This record gives sequence, structure tokens and C-alpha cells, in this order.
Amino acid sequence: MTTTRIAMWSCPRTVSTALLRSFAERPDTIGVDEPLYAHYLATSGKLHPMREEILASQQQNWSQVVEEVLLGPCERPLQFVKHMAHHLEGGVDTSFAMAPSMRNIFLIRNPREMLVSLQRDLGELERFDTGFGRQLELYQRLRKAGRCAAVVDSSELLANPEGMLKTICAAVGIDFHPCMLQWSAGNHSCYGVWAPAWYAKVLTSTSFRAYQAKTEPFPPELEALHDWASTIYKELRAERLQAS
Repeated sequence: MTTTRIAMWSCPRTVSTALLRSFAERPDTIGVDEPLYAHYLATSGKLHPMREEILASQQQNWSQVVEEVLLGPCERPLQFVKHMAHHLEGGVDTSFAMAPSMRNIFLIRNPREMLVSLQRDLGELERFDTGFGRQLELYQRLRKAGRCAAVVDSSELLANPEGMLKTICAAVGIDFHPCMLQWSAGNHSCYGVWAPAWYAKVLTSTSFRAYQAKTEPFPPELEALHDWASTIYKELRAERLQAS
């Protein structure tokens, strides 16, 4: 059986888990949640919630993750993998993203909204925490090679879930399934062990939540990081998919 593999490269706080849950509702799809997370924690030393549980739950060697999960056997025709782009830190070779079976999606969010939320989660932020640099690097590599590299703005996905899901499916060469628009609340077998620490909102959801613009004040200490991230965001957003 030939498996189509969709790799979704996300910035943090971009409704990426809801999109994973949407694809996991399809009967033809296996969902995979952040398979490079343990590698990232092991190489970065980051003290994320449930660090020890995450390290114990996954293979920490990125090359084995590629061999066994990202390019390994899959029991269904479609594999949808939610990646955090910053998990590529630590020497990951992204050549696997060029595999003939691979389709790549980049999920972005306006950094003026994303950085405030991320600061609440992580405290002091560095550039690599945002994932923007790794997104742009991989996007440019894929485009240079003539490979599928579709960009999705998360705010537009929330504003028009059905239209954007149909557009995403068309971009990666698969049929849209209406079941992608709703799911049961609670945990799902595709979620990582870290779900209790990070997925409070999606665990209570049954569909994509309506988009709401952030109105809280922007922290002045994040302005320099915002200016850097915004340049990349605008470059990627100019290439985004738009629902017809």
C-alpha cells in the first residue's frame, strides 16, 4: 500500500493540535503528534512540563524517528504528522521532507498574537522558540527543489474551516472528508503523553473554535523579537493558500 505522508510544520500556538485532530477523524488517516519532541528536549535541555514523561515516551534519536515513523510502515493510506518547526533544532537533516511520498504544509500565525501566548507558556523567549526561522529555511529548500510547500495562516483556517480544509486537501492531492469538521471531545490516541499539560482547550473542543483577534497589550520586551518574526511571517504569508 502506498502511503501519502503530510508533514505539517507549525509555529507554536497555531491551532496545530486541532488540525491534527481534524485529520485524525478521517477513516483513511493515521495522526502522529510531534515525533521529534523528545529529540528536541534531549538536545536543547529545555525544561518543559512533563519533560521526563516525554523523554521516556519517544525515540530521542532523530534519524531513528525518520526511519521508523516518518518514512516507516503505515497501516493506512494517509499519515498526517504534526511537527513543531523548532523541533528541528539539534542537527536534524530535513532531507526526508523531500521524499516522493511527502507533502509539506506550513502553519503560521501573526507573531503579534502568537508571541504573547507563547510568553505565557515559556517565559523568556528566544528566536528559535518561535519556529519561524526553521519554517522559512525548510520552505525555501522545498521550493528550490520544486516540492509541495503549502502555507496556511491559522487565523484564516479558524475563520473558514470548511473552505480552508478543502483547499488544504486539494493542495496535497487528497479528497476532503466532511468528518474533518467535527470530532468528539476528550483525549485521542494520536495525542502525545504531554496532552494534559498543553492541550486544555482542544481536549474540550468538538470543532475549530471561531477566530477571535487578540486585544491585550503587547509586551514591549517582545518588540525586537516581533520585528524579526514578522519579517518571516509576512514572507511566508504572501505565499499562503486562500480558500476559493
